[in-house]
Amino acid sequence: MNHQMHRKLLSRLLLCGVTAVLVAGCAAEPTAGSTNSKTFTVAVIPDTQNYADYTHQKNEGFAIDAGDLFVEQMRHIANNAVNNGGDIVFVASVGDVWQHQSKAMDDEHAARGIKARMDLPAGFNDYLGPKDGTARFELPKAREAYALISDSGLPFGVAPGNHDYDAMWSVEGYSPDYAAIPEPERAFVKAIGTLHVGGLDNFRSVFGADTAFFDGKPWYVASYKGGTSSAQVFSAGGYQFLHIALEMQPGDDVLHWAESVLEAHKGKPTIVSTHDYLNTRGERIANPLVDLAAADPGGNNGPQQMWEKLFSQHSQIFLVVCGHQHGQNYRVDDNAFGQAVHQVLADYQDRGQVGLDAGQPLDPMMNRPVGIGDGWFRLMQFNLGADTPYISVKTYSSHYRKYSAQETNYAKWYRAHEQPAMSDEEFYKADDFRIDLPDFHQRFSINNQESL
Repeated sequence: MNHQMHRKLLSRLLLCGVTAVLVAGCAAEPTAGSTNSKTFTVAVIPDTQNYADYTHQKNEGFAIDAGDLFVEQMRHIANNAVNNGGDIVFVASVGDVWQHQSKAMDDEHAARGIKARMDLPAGFNDYLGPKDGTARFELPKAREAYALISDSGLPFGVAPGNHDYDAMWSVEGYSPDYAAIPEPERAFVKAIGTLHVGGLDNFRSVFGADTAFFDGKPWYVASYKGGTSSAQVFSAGGYQFLHIALEMQPGDDVLHWAESVLEAHKGKPTIVSTHDYLNTRGERIANPLVDLAAADPGGNNGPQQMWEKLFSQHSQIFLVVCGHQHGQNYRVDDNAFGQAVHQVLADYQDRGQVGLDAGQPLDPMMNRPVGIGDGWFRLMQFNLGADTPYISVKTYSSHYRKYSAQETNYAKWYRAHEQPAMSDEEFYKADDFRIDLPDFHQRFSINNQESL
């Protein structure tokens, strides 16, 4: 297996993440993105790493400039912001904004004596090491894309994914549960082991609390560790909503910070974004290749722990969105108070039909199109004026300018490698469905509503 094949297979198996430090909550009411309408939309941005990947550009020999798809997606959202006559009131990003790292290991993990494996197959140490394209292309492309959201006046929050960390390496002395890994990936994971991540200086440089995106914005109400986890509020449908963006498999300190934010905004309907939470079967199980809680349990909580410690213990959390694991799924569970918590996965980074259309060769290792994303993202339209309030979950491509239900080739292009156990009909429904919220008004009573 040559170095290029190693790089491509590893990038397919790697998924996404999230992090957080408390800054003072802002009491001011937000003005950006507010709407009196009972119908409004929250845009959810899945992993954009393959758009921003500096190797997926024409000057690196790729068939298209994938970065243009990133900008195009964000421009579509900005053009449909409520301030521009649309109905989008908020943007939630689940992380893996860019692809590559800038350090071999961060100082904090190195100081703790955590070491990287040095016996990896040829090429992997080079792939996991620092890349000049990170600072040269990928971070600036992320700023360019999100500036469109910011300039539109939309409030937004970004949860860091594993690729957004400064360093990612194979942990020495730890092996994952190989039996849980399907073939043919098992042999590959046996060769590389379990990856860990550390350092978020790059993330803070783009999405830190003191950046122009967030500094002084009344809707940016709290952050942790300079913005590696953060909280925002937005007003829509007669309510003020709280959004919390959590770092990937966060530690107890981050969860305690999140609880303090919930307490400071008690009663507000709350959406949480995080990177790795559901797999494509709808289970709360981490990807074994990037299982941070297993490799470093003292510093991280896995998906089930996040549910048990935070999501199920606070009645105002009603929706959790995530990415990282390639595909889509949905589950609903009752929290400790008997109330529904809706949990939604969407990650389209493996979709490569756009590149294929432009003449990009198939990935020789996986024998399918090289993943880019094809412009697909989620639009969650709330209707709080219906007899039974609900969220209409739609999947839209800013490149094809279609919803998934309108694309006759949708299942043909994507089902086999995302959801091979589904029928075509089931696959369409997985990206176009309705979430009923029958107790929403009772759960978030008039006493908690915002006066608009």
